[in-house]
Amino acid sequence: MHAVLQYTYADDYLTSREAHRPAHLAYAWEAVARGELLVGGAVGEVPTTGLIIFQGDDALENARRFAAEDPYVHAGVVVSWTAEPWTTVVGEIAATPVRP
Repeated sequence: MHAVLQYTYADDYLTSREAHRPAHLAYAWEAVARGELLVGGAVGEVPTTGLIIFQGDDALENARRFAAEDPYVHAGVVVSWTAEPWTTVVGEIAATPVRP
């Protein structure tokens, strides 16, 4: 199973993140080490959103827990977030591959 965590960043994201970025990145890499977080990052040249992909049987729960405990969320760098299941059907890591 996969899940997508989508962040909406504060208008001053590029400056407000600086003080909290080391803690956020350490937190994210811990989730990678546990095998939960697959990939993540900011979207766009001047980011307004971020996407973080989770994997595993508890992907959706892990995405929600990640957001609830993320230093970016606590500091207001992220102003809102959503976590949704993602049905992956194409690609080597698709959870439910569908082939023609």
